[in-house]
Amino acid sequence: MSTSFTLTPAAEKFIGRIVRFSGIPAAGLRLQVSPGGCSGYSAEFSAEAVPQDGEQVFVVSGLKFFVAAESRLLLDGVTIDFTETPTSSGLSFLNPKQQACGCSSAEAALPPGVAKIELGAIGRGRPASLAS
Repeated sequence: MSTSFTLTPAAEKFIGRIVRFSGIPAAGLRLQVSPGGCSGYSAEFSAEAVPQDGEQVFVVSGLKFFVAAESRLLLDGVTIDFTETPTSSGLSFLNPKQQACGCSSAEAALPPGVAKIELGAIGRGRPASLAS
């Protein structure tokens, strides 16, 4: 199965800056996505030098991504965007196949299939949750 995801220009710019300012030569973005949360996704990302065992390398819009099998399944057909409001900013994942959530949390105000990942999820190097 071939995974296909796209980036908006805003996401390209944001992710490009993370990679460029990481200080890691030829860095890529490790993206770990899992099901969860009201919007359907929970994600962590960090700039990394090389992929870990089991991760596949994707080049999307000239940017390298290191993505494990579980995340590849969730990212198929998704558009990744960067959104910024006066009170928050982060990556949003638009999945046209995702159903709307029935809960009343603040994230429920997002369009169906959109998951908001806050800037606090950014790490340099391996996030603690990915440590083995």
